[in-house]
Amino acid sequence: MPPYTAPTPAVLDTMLEGIRYDQAGLIAAIAQQHDTGEVLMIAWMNADALRETLQSGRVCYYSRSRKGLWRKGETSGQVQHLVQARLDCDSDAVLLLVDQIGVACHTGRRNCFYRAFTPEGLTEISKPLVDPAQLYHSHS
Repeated sequence: MPPYTAPTPAVLDTMLEGIRYDQAGLIAAIAQQHDTGEVLMIAWMNADALRETLQSGRVCYYSRSRKGLWRKGETSGQVQHLVQARLDCDSDAVLLLVDQIGVACHTGRRNCFYRAFTPEGLTEISKPLVDPAQLYHSHS
């Protein structure tokens, strides 16, 4: 895939007009590694986070716990660069094809889907690649 190119402001405004946010003003955002298809994580975006992501090419989410914008990698260094964004058929979810730098999960794993439902119960299928305590310090 070619590198991400941001739309012009007028085109961006037109694209964002039809987004269907939930009652809290959020839309589900699924991050997928662009070249392998690995599903990395799901998070939430508000209108500002989606706009910033599409303008900058660096993924920005909305943190429900912090009630503010969360620029992926801002404190951990584990950045997601946007390759392409796709809107689903109902206009209420986005698929972000990204180039993930480092791990995507706050637990230090490559992706957030590290537990499988098995006959024995939830089974951990991947170990942390990075100590979570090492992820959260300033990368200014």
